[in-house]
Amino acid sequence: MATVARAPSDSAPVVDGRRPSIAVVDDDSGFAGYLRTFLALRGYDVRAYSRGDEIIAAIKQGEPPDIVLLDVAMPGMDGLQTLKALKTARPEMQVIMLSGREQAQIIVEAVRLGAADYVVKPGDPEGLGDIAHDSAIKQAIERTRLVDELTSLRRQLSDDQDQAFLGWGDSPAMRQVAHIIEQVADSDVTVLIRGESGVGKELVARAIHQRSTRKNKPFVKVNCAALPAELLESELFGHERGAFTGAATTRIGKFEQANFGTIFLDEIGEMKPPLQAKLLHVLQDAEFTKLGSNKKIEVDVRVVTATNRDLEAMMLRGQFREDLYYRLKVIEAAVPPLRERREEVHQLSHFF
Repeated sequence: MATVARAPSDSAPVVDGRRPSIAVVDDDSGFAGYLRTFLALRGYDVRAYSRGDEIIAAIKQGEPPDIVLLDVAMPGMDGLQTLKALKTARPEMQVIMLSGREQAQIIVEAVRLGAADYVVKPGDPEGLGDIAHDSAIKQAIERTRLVDELTSLRRQLSDDQDQAFLGWGDSPAMRQVAHIIEQVADSDVTVLIRGESGVGKELVARAIHQRSTRKNKPFVKVNCAALPAELLESELFGHERGAFTGAATTRIGKFEQANFGTIFLDEIGEMKPPLQAKLLHVLQDAEFTKLGSNKKIEVDVRVVTATNRDLEAMMLRGQFREDLYYRLKVIEAAVPPLRERREEVHQLSHFF
């Protein structure tokens, strides 16, 4: 179970008007207790955990700290395994590894997995003050502040663009697009967005996501024209280590990253038929397998696609699967080019 310590102090930097929170994860209760006390006296809000699975459970319950001080050597789920799980759950999490000795191989692996820093434990309790005063903690807090600020700015920009897009209502065609967005946002039906390059198909996809119940979950974009077919499959579904030449590590695909959110497949007409079959399977069964694996992965993802190509003509030529076409085109939104809605030029120029 987690224990909590708080102390009034002005030593710790302030984040968003509050004292930064730190989680100490170490199976050595004596060390964890001493460090918790030192940090609390410095003004931090501190929780101590004895196992890796405890901090993972706490984060899943909505109690993420600003920083995690994580012991490398722990029974059961060790530090590196816990680090990997933490970064998978919250990539922005600042994690500082703690170890009884400096081990080059462990340091390299920890950095590869996303650790912010690596600190060697002191040999006696008096040295704990050095960790509490360590610049690594203040640097991690500053990175947390910057990530939060960047996320807020991106959200504000996205909201501004979204609102501007829906404000282009002077043309009947765009009013129809806005109407479709409002009608389909709260459902999980697939939407096919059509239009020439540059008309704002991605803005439509983002507007659908922002108005859905998935708005606080990931929005993941994949440009199907940007990668060759053999790499696009890995990009979408991930791969296991050794699945193909150059696959040195296991990779999580975009579908897995978008779990519980929305995946936007831009330029869907560029996807080759063999990969279209695998996409159809995901739409039908909500599961897939990584390259080089037989293990099925279940996902809950809303799929929105876009194209500037004539999919109907491609079907006649055997270049696009008919069954996939009807799966993707449950709802269709056609975005007209600006030359067909010139009354909006003034609004757009004012916005930009």
